[in-house]
Amino acid sequence: MQAIEEYKGDNFHIYNADCVEIASQLPDNSIGFSVYSPPFSSLYTYSNSDRDMGNSATHDEFFQQYKYLIKEKLRITKPGRLTAVHCMNLPTTKGRDGFIGMYDFRGEIIRAHIDAGWIYHSEVCIWKDPVLAMQRTKALGLLHATIKKDSSMSRQGIPDTVVIFRKPGENIEPISGEFKYYVGETDLNEYTKRESPDAIQGNKFISFDVDGRTKQKRGTGSSIDVWQHYASPVWHDINQTNTLQFRSAREQDDERHICPLQLDVIERCNQLWSKPSDVVFSPFLGIGSEGYVAVQMGRKFIGTELKSSYFQVAKKNLDKAELIEDQTELF
Repeated sequence: MQAIEEYKGDNFHIYNADCVEIASQLPDNSIGFSVYSPPFSSLYTYSNSDRDMGNSATHDEFFQQYKYLIKEKLRITKPGRLTAVHCMNLPTTKGRDGFIGMYDFRGEIIRAHIDAGWIYHSEVCIWKDPVLAMQRTKALGLLHATIKKDSSMSRQGIPDTVVIFRKPGENIEPISGEFKYYVGETDLNEYTKRESPDAIQGNKFISFDVDGRTKQKRGTGSSIDVWQHYASPVWHDINQTNTLQFRSAREQDDERHICPLQLDVIERCNQLWSKPSDVVFSPFLGIGSEGYVAVQMGRKFIGTELKSSYFQVAKKNLDKAELIEDQTELF
């Protein structure tokens, strides 16, 4: 059994350990919300550990392991509350899969959660620039040269998806209240071309009180404006580069995570589906993105990460998040 390293702050508790092992020790109905990006099946190797789900030889082997986590998540989540899984469909290769096409990773995640007893609640597609994807991956289907040679092999870029599942039962602690600010690249007042009583014109920063904490965010529209954008089935204005730096956590033989979870996505999800009194959980902590956002938003956080080098960076990032939160409360 792997030695477990723990690290605590005032508002977080993280583990350098196997996620299923830690989740199995958490109390029933104790988690208000979970948000994370799982390993991409057999596509990438994140560590050399036998416990790493990313080391699976096949998709079937990955889901055999992942289903243990899905089951534990259901047990530890409060009735009526949600889990958000950030994923993407996976390109296949002739060398690994025998054909060039797509693997329905998103669909398999949905089926696995439903089989475990979760309710398929909703999902949102996150737009990604296909030109940047082409430049980074040189994928055959995205190259203009493919159009000129044989367009039957061309394809669209692959978006990110956040799939949301709800635990059956009644939520006895409603997540109530209007939106106080907007997370995204759009200036909602410029977009709507109208004034509302609580809207701030332009893209100015404003300060306001949220759950006893003074926050400073861009004043962009009313709560209704915010909701109309968040309710869209496609989020077009997520800042793709707004992610925690992870280069310092990479080891020589590791593959880079091709679908990092943007801080904007994490914050939107917490705005929608968690409240300050909640404990937020991430079973695949990485360098701490989900905890970094949750702590700054006044939530408690529990996270697990198998890879030691990522865990060491996560410790620093969670400490930094608490420092920012303390300074926010002070001012």
